[in-house]
Amino acid sequence: MTKLKFMFAPFCALGCLWAAPIAVAQTDAMKPVAIPAVVQTDIDPALWVVKDSDTTIYLFGTVHILKPGLSWFDDGVKAAFDQSDELVMELVDPPAGEAQALFAKYGIDHSGTPLSSKLSDADKPAFKKAMEGLGLPEAAFEPLDPWAVAVTLQVYGLQKTGYDANSGVETTLTAAAKATNKKISGVETMGSQLAIFDSLPQDTQVRFLVESIKGLDQLGAGMDELVSKWSQPDPEALARLMNEGLSDPILFSRLLTQRNAAWSRWIEQRMKQPGTVFMAVGAGHLAGTVSVQQMLSAYGITTERVNY
Repeated sequence: MTKLKFMFAPFCALGCLWAAPIAVAQTDAMKPVAIPAVVQTDIDPALWVVKDSDTTIYLFGTVHILKPGLSWFDDGVKAAFDQSDELVMELVDPPAGEAQALFAKYGIDHSGTPLSSKLSDADKPAFKKAMEGLGLPEAAFEPLDPWAVAVTLQVYGLQKTGYDANSGVETTLTAAAKATNKKISGVETMGSQLAIFDSLPQDTQVRFLVESIKGLDQLGAGMDELVSKWSQPDPEALARLMNEGLSDPILFSRLLTQRNAAWSRWIEQRMKQPGTVFMAVGAGHLAGTVSVQQMLSAYGITTERVNY
């Protein structure tokens, strides 16, 4: 699982990546795969809460892209959501045109250096085979940064195995919040998330792409394992799968430590205002040694697991 850990860690850590525009040109071969109707399977992912006399904040760990058929938005999760006045996520998706512009700003190599020149001769045949297997046009990806191409391969690879961004947790929560007129906000923006990847060293980006190419045939099985740990739920095992792949100290700091620290400060400040909040962020942020819960303890804030 070493390759898969590295491959999935960046992809699962940022909420924008599954929803970001993922190609400069779209073709018929690049359209999402049709998903057949499936039987619903009931699962109960982990839920936490922090509260004082007049403020309650629920913390729910999400998976940004799922297969249809997982019934998680019920029981304790639905009750906590219904009690909340506000939905807070990693980010609120911007309009399609703005998202396209942001992806062009951060996902394109504006130096004009083509992608093919960044890959070694040894890696080029595997890249060509991966693109052909997914029905993606190589030429359309020449202007992109390596990280953007890696994400594109993963998104389309997951679609081929039955995963659907429209079944992701954030999509479901956003629709429910709009239907009930809840306030919706984000602790980050798509621009700030994409900027994290855009600022990565070139060798880190290329490694991310190469490992993504090598792991395409294991993509579905790897994601299935992550979703299984989320569903059981087994937060610590899930964190190990998602976060131990961040062996690069720059990635670990930027994707986990710094962001978890910022979110913890946000929660500490929000606790000073009355109300009930449902906060949904990537599940890997709510377990492990630098989890949001661990960082909240520095503020004297205790997090409790909700039993339901």
